Amino acid sequence: MLIGVPKEIKNHEYRIGLTPAGARELIAQGHQVMVQKDGGKAIGLTDEQYAKAGAEIVAGAEEIFGRADMIIKVKEPQPVECAMLRPGQVLYTYLHLAPDPEQTKALVASGVTAIAYETVTDNRGGLPLLAPMSEVAGRMSIQAGAHALEKAQGGSGILLGGVPGVKPAEVLVIGGGVVGLNAARMAMGLGAHVTILDRSIDRLKYVDELYGDRLTTIYSTHDAIEERLPYTDLVIGAVLIPGAAAPKLVSRAQLKLMRAGSVLVDVAIDQGGCFETSHPTTHQDPTYEVDGVIHYCVANMPGGVARTSTFALTNATLPFAVQLANKGARRALLDDPNLLNGLNVHAGRITYKAVAEDLGYPYVPAAQALG
Repeated sequence: MLIGVPKEIKNHEYRIGLTPAGARELIAQGHQVMVQKDGGKAIGLTDEQYAKAGAEIVAGAEEIFGRADMIIKVKEPQPVECAMLRPGQVLYTYLHLAPDPEQTKALVASGVTAIAYETVTDNRGGLPLLAPMSEVAGRMSIQAGAHALEKAQGGSGILLGGVPGVKPAEVLVIGGGVVGLNAARMAMGLGAHVTILDRSIDRLKYVDELYGDRLTTIYSTHDAIEERLPYTDLVIGAVLIPGAAAPKLVSRAQLKLMRAGSVLVDVAIDQGGCFETSHPTTHQDPTYEVDGVIHYCVANMPGGVARTSTFALTNATLPFAVQLANKGARRALLDDPNLLNGLNVHAGRITYKAVAEDLGYPYVPAAQALG
């Protein structure tokens, strides 16, 4: 199979879909790999490293999209990239389609086979290709929130961990999954007082067994969130419904309960965000203010630590990429139900139920669509 790795073009996105080591693994399996010139240069992955691994260095994205059987990316294809996709081609990347009707429409029109990292599963029901970036985003959310709390950034001027004689910040983490747990861990490490909310009693028990009285666990209800907002300095939105739009857990009206200069970090923004007042921002202009509350809603947070993220992502995505290349997409998908769960669009049809329901498309089960 001929595999193409284009340079990412989303705002301040420096990750790349495949490391030189990943390219070498695919080439060792008998495949060809094309990498766009300077695709990894910003994070120290040079064209010479890719060439040494056996990859072909290609000048422009047009050639990669025009020739490759499978495109391996990091972020969802931008409109100019969607226009270059073709029927029968495999697109393997993050998609986050539920809150993005325009991208969905373009992928359906292209006839491409689009496999979304964020809905591939494992035998335990986890999301192994989303997990490494969730770990990164969860940890970054506390860094970003702590910075946004600084007075010069519009925040209330609170130091997350306090100092002797001055109480630490109150951090509320909504969602106890991978993002939430990593956020809580970082916040506790900086000395903040942390409360974590979740609707899974089993998850709350797990968190409690891990950290005991170092944090507070609360069953998540609308009342529980509302009761804590007036005392919270930093809220981390870490909820996830795989493939679907995120639920709105903090309303515009509830912002008035919060102190001026408090901060919301919406890690669920790729799936539409879990605060009513959220809209995507970029690393170039990451925050905005609504009713005195600072919002951080960067849609590609792990891109801010692009080198770490690229290596972590390739570690997770490479085994499935090898399956797709060795067997061909149809056979690989039908042979592996976990990989099949990643199929969101195939030959003009939506094959992931949550996406179809959120965007009003007919749903065709993935196995049926593949025939």
